[in-house]
Amino acid sequence: MSLNYIKNFYEGCVKPPTVIGQFHTLFFGSIRMFFLGVLGFAVYGNEALHFSCDPDRGEVNRFCSNQFRPVTPQVFWALQLVIVLVPGATFHFYAAFKNISQECILQKPIYTVVYIVSVLVRISVEVISFWLQIHLFGFQVTPLYLCDAGSLGGKFTIIKCMVPDHFEKTIFLIAMYTFTVITMVLCVAEVFEIIFKRLCFLIKQ
Repeated sequence: MSLNYIKNFYEGCVKPPTVIGQFHTLFFGSIRMFFLGVLGFAVYGNEALHFSCDPDRGEVNRFCSNQFRPVTPQVFWALQLVIVLVPGATFHFYAAFKNISQECILQKPIYTVVYIVSVLVRISVEVISFWLQIHLFGFQVTPLYLCDAGSLGGKFTIIKCMVPDHFEKTIFLIAMYTFTVITMVLCVAEVFEIIFKRLCFLIKQ
């Protein structure tokens, strides 16, 4: 059902003027969202419930879980997807409103420049998100987390906590890094393709 919704939404807008752009939209809009929505929930959905510490008390587990995950990965990646979609979606909505065709994007310099700028903004957002993901989550999820629980007032200041499904989370992290790199490469390739098509159009004139 979600794939049909994406397909109908995609067909209702002006398609990207490049083959790479259309592939990026398909890759970004379906595979990446499906991966995050389905597998991301399965891997991270119940992390806080299964996060256990020693001593195993509810308030200790919640405190250390929040310290371990100040930002929920699903929320971060969902926000990343939305922000990355905004520049392209804004351009395509404007193009649809003004009845700007794919050919016009390549024929008129102003549309070509604006489209390239929207792609460069997507690249910038992906680069920033990549850096933030490294800063927040790293590249590996360890099975043991040492929680600083001194503010709870107990006799233990450093508490050992077990991270559930740490190996699956590590694989998922690597997969999300891979998706980010792929989309950045596609965006860079799209810039070169649209410049190449623009030059070919000028030569034919």
